[in-house]
Amino acid sequence: MSREKSIENLQKALSMELTASHQYQLHAAVLEDWGLDLLAKRMREEMQEELGHSDLYLNRILFLKGEPQLTFDKQPVRAESLQAIFKTDMEDEKEAIEFYTKASQQASADSDIGTRQIFEQIVLDEEGHMAWLELQLDLIERMGEAAYIAKHMSSP
Repeated sequence: MSREKSIENLQKALSMELTASHQYQLHAAVLEDWGLDLLAKRMREEMQEELGHSDLYLNRILFLKGEPQLTFDKQPVRAESLQAIFKTDMEDEKEAIEFYTKASQQASADSDIGTRQIFEQIVLDEEGHMAWLELQLDLIERMGEAAYIAKHMSSP
């Protein structure tokens, strides 16, 4: 089993998940500031799930006797609109799904079943995130932004 490529892919994934969790944290704070407390709560839930993913990657790196680096893949960015929030997150999810799928295939080729399973499990979670983000963009388009906003705040 080639541990080097698995550790390299796990490290990249760890950095991606740390970025994602902090991106969701920033979105939650911005949404709270905009008065969209219900949507902010959902973003905090996404943040926690991404932190859970980072734990899986971190623990696997340690299991493979690697040295995890807790770094961002890229800096989180403050979005200026609801649509920008959802589009930015959707692009990040697509990137993660593509990378994790390739990393899973690489782990399988290297007979690293544990790493392969982690990547596959997290791809399924990311697909769920992407579907939710696509739905939010569809709802904004169908309902209009004002109605969407009213649905995601506990009181005007």
